[in-house]
Amino acid sequence: MSLSAANQPEFSANIVPSRRTLTKQVWAWASWDWGSAAFNAVMTTFVFTVYLTSSLFGNEDQNSAVLGAGISIAGVLIALLAPVIGQRSDSSGRRRFWLGVNTFLIAALTALCFFVYPSPNFLLMGVILIAAGNVFSEFASVNYNAMLTQISTPKTIGQVSGFGWGMGYLGGIVALAIVLFGFVQPVVDWWGSSSEDSLNLRLVAIFSALWIFIFGLPVLFAVPENKGLVKERVGFFASYQQLFRHVAHLWKTDRHTVWFLISSAIFRDGLAAVFTFGGVIASVTFGFTLSQVIIFAIVGNVVAALGAMFGGWLDDRIGPKKVILGSLIGLLIAGLGVFFSPGAAGFWVFGLFLCLFVRPAQSSSRAYLARLTESGREGELFGLYATTGRAVSFLATSLFTAAVAIALNFFPDGGAQRYGILGIMVVLAAGFLLLLPVKAPAHARAHQQR
Repeated sequence: MSLSAANQPEFSANIVPSRRTLTKQVWAWASWDWGSAAFNAVMTTFVFTVYLTSSLFGNEDQNSAVLGAGISIAGVLIALLAPVIGQRSDSSGRRRFWLGVNTFLIAALTALCFFVYPSPNFLLMGVILIAAGNVFSEFASVNYNAMLTQISTPKTIGQVSGFGWGMGYLGGIVALAIVLFGFVQPVVDWWGSSSEDSLNLRLVAIFSALWIFIFGLPVLFAVPENKGLVKERVGFFASYQQLFRHVAHLWKTDRHTVWFLISSAIFRDGLAAVFTFGGVIASVTFGFTLSQVIIFAIVGNVVAALGAMFGGWLDDRIGPKKVILGSLIGLLIAGLGVFFSPGAAGFWVFGLFLCLFVRPAQSSSRAYLARLTESGREGELFGLYATTGRAVSFLATSLFTAAVAIALNFFPDGGAQRYGILGIMVVLAAGFLLLLPVKAPAHARAHQQR
């Protein structure tokens, strides 16, 4: 059963819609995605996690397993807390405030990574900081995603969502270029370029923290609070009781939304794993140096930005489900291409195809859910979106880690990590199959026909 007209999302509740898609509020909102790229691309994917899993911290394959375990634990915390975090920001009318608080915490945790020195003794500290950053990044994203209906219209929501993802990739390109030419292979010799005690790589954490903080500010000034949606506050534990009642109601009235949350949780976990382990696979399996990883990341971000923006345009025309399914097929083909690639050239080709298809799937997934939200419950539903994703976040990381661990018995001298790719592909295939029977929301189909 689809949502009734009375329960359809109330787009732009606090902002008068503009005929232009890229309004001032959209630019400010997308600036947060630009800033968050420093954590997602620089810290989590292509630079700092590559540093953490390098031989400086011990056995590379074991370091990858520790990182995977840390991210899995963070996923459990997110699964337990995210929906209530979103629900309480809805009821308090302080969505923007909590976005700001969590953004500050991400920046602070990122800055603390400066103190992760190149020694096995600091591996756990580095993993804990990255894992904690993931927790608060997800909390911030709950509020950030919930703002999507405030700054878009039903006809432009796909494009706005895709624009946000695209800005994130473009921000990643600029941030990675600065990291490469300012810290890793500096064009100017300065004190911060010193590799003694990996000072240059640790300073990347300071740079990333500033990047996150500065570009996270515009949305806090341009997009107003959702004060009109303030509800009666309940206690923290009572919030869970309220949440369970809402989920039960959702199951009775709009079961396809529940199935979408489940299916998207599976494939989004696979998408996240592609980026979490992408740089590590390039480094350990295909022998990329850190500079080569960053160059690949820059090119990959260009491809991903184009994919996200084109996917957003396509979303408003053919519907989000078709975009997601097509992207998942492309990812499965590209992932198998990476697995069977004998060398770096194959990784370049198929790795870029992975970049092309990842963000359209993520962008359309976000836009799909925004079309389903009831006015005043955006934060709660996106909290459930985060929770369902994190509730199964052990899948991709666990299958990746298990596949590597099994392969270590056969390839103890190297090459075991390649088999972790197959674990990620299994998760993406499962998400694809679960999404097939899910029906698009009736009101979303109506908007596409206009």
